[in-house]
Amino acid sequence: MLVRSGKIQFLFWTSFFSILLYLWIVTIGLQTFVLPDEKPMALPENVIRLMFILYGLFIVSVLIGTIVSAMIDNKFYAKLFGTMLIIGLVTLLAAKGMFG
Repeated sequence: MLVRSGKIQFLFWTSFFSILLYLWIVTIGLQTFVLPDEKPMALPENVIRLMFILYGLFIVSVLIGTIVSAMIDNKFYAKLFGTMLIIGLVTLLAAKGMFG
């Protein structure tokens, strides 16, 4: 059995939950704003609040993973978290551009 250090396990689980949070954010956004059968009359405040909370958790987990991977000098996870940060920010800018 391959035994990894606690730091690498932490980076793995942080990246796993970051990807899971991002997919959750995208799924909620697509189901609520892009793919509904009819346009909502008013913005669903509870969905927007949930997306802000999830996006905040996503950013915190990505930044924690970036800091830890930089501290232990792990290039793979540093690239992964850097890419996830860029993808998250591009998604935020795209959503802001489409929905004002």
